[in-house]
Amino acid sequence: MSNAISASVSAKSSKHLWVAFAIMTAILAIAPIWVYPVFLMKVMCFALFASAFNLLLGFGGLLSFGHAMFMGSAGYVAAYSAKSWGLNPELCVLLGTVSSATLALVVGLLAIRRQGIYFAMITLALAQMVFFFCLQVPFTGGEDGIQAVPRGKLFGLVDLENNVNMYIFVLTIFLLGFLLIWRVIHSPFGQILKAIREHPDRATSLGYDTDTFKLLAFVISGALAGTAGGTKALVFQLASLTDVHWSMSGEVVLMTLVGGMGTLFGPLIGAAVIISMENYLAHLGAWVTIIQGVIFVICVLAFRRGIIGEIANWIKKPL
Repeated sequence: MSNAISASVSAKSSKHLWVAFAIMTAILAIAPIWVYPVFLMKVMCFALFASAFNLLLGFGGLLSFGHAMFMGSAGYVAAYSAKSWGLNPELCVLLGTVSSATLALVVGLLAIRRQGIYFAMITLALAQMVFFFCLQVPFTGGEDGIQAVPRGKLFGLVDLENNVNMYIFVLTIFLLGFLLIWRVIHSPFGQILKAIREHPDRATSLGYDTDTFKLLAFVISGALAGTAGGTKALVFQLASLTDVHWSMSGEVVLMTLVGGMGTLFGPLIGAAVIISMENYLAHLGAWVTIIQGVIFVICVLAFRRGIIGEIANWIKKPL
């Protein structure tokens, strides 16, 4: 009886999430009619990046201050493989994803044994090492980065120099990444991850190897961050130090908290808000950072659950 009730509640819960997903997909599909497609592609890349980070922080309870290393390094790998090796765009993004997953595995093995601020500081220190590596090695182009990256042809057939084709490609990657995160969150693995976040000692007493689950979450998060970075490098035809800098790690934290940590759709809204501010308030120069800080303070004081978190609390349904 209890299993039947639980299944019924789960079905009802997932139904409104599917409705929200359908609305999100429809909006993103028709948005280029009114909004510049390249701007929307940037939002989707950062939304995937923030969603990957939210998987680690919101559902795993692990605060990483170095997540930009996965996005930035994958961007360099994708850009270099496209420009120097002439690979198709889907292979470039795949290579970027694999490279960031490998890096996440190495970093995770070093950092995952620590918790709290110690974990955060280790990831920051390792990210700074990656930043200086990217600055010094010849193939990254140093401060100039890798420029004029060809978008190429998808599967050798579809020319991605066309913004419409590129938009469909980015939208597909974002939706697939979003669905993967959704599946992970609502899988037994995701439930164990939440249990470890809430009470690690109790999870250990139940027989779960908490370090292994945290490491798996870290690798998945790093891989998806790399997918976002590789895609972004192709969209803007550029891989630069900006994406591997420590400030990018702070930016993704801001996106996650503004949108709603621990929510499914929060990172998308958070990314849209922050990227919109950076684009439409760019003429204000350094004041953009101050305005972002003010908005962050307001969210912490008045919307502690984030934008989507507050909406979910208001309608009494998870989002």
